[in-house]
Amino acid sequence: MQTEDAYRLRDALAEHGVEYMIIGKAALILQGFPGTTQDIDIFPSKETGNPDRLLEALKTLGFDFDLTLEGSLHHSSEEVLRGKDFVQLKNGPFQLDIVYAPDGIESYEEAKKCKRIVEGFPIIDVDGVIQMKKATGRARDKEELPRIQLFRDRLRRKERGEL
Repeated sequence: MQTEDAYRLRDALAEHGVEYMIIGKAALILQGFPGTTQDIDIFPSKETGNPDRLLEALKTLGFDFDLTLEGSLHHSSEEVLRGKDFVQLKNGPFQLDIVYAPDGIESYEEAKKCKRIVEGFPIIDVDGVIQMKKATGRARDKEELPRIQLFRDRLRRKERGEL
């Protein structure tokens, strides 16, 4: 994830009135977590009209939809509009994962309890990321959880003025 890509995404989604939050490692990085990621994961609301606004914002950023590559449909706009659980976009200015059903999160309304605004970015907080990482069951997430938990503890100490 390049910082300028995150800002471009934030600005385009805000301009189109998209309700979403950044989740996963990108959310951690925006909170100061020392790490890198290849993509940005977003969790958009499925509320009426929001997927349409999301699709239009992504098109203004330069993402291409409904392309046929070697005889197969590639990143259908319909997947975004109907709220397919996971849509991975690699056909634009940066890699973006649209996650309508993140592991460990029951609904967008539930996730809003963990929502924070950091530098104008709507993100899921560290506890929300930990909840998601625990739910995936992936080995790489299990390996990274102790580092994320240490980061969370440091953030809390900082917020209390202990650092």
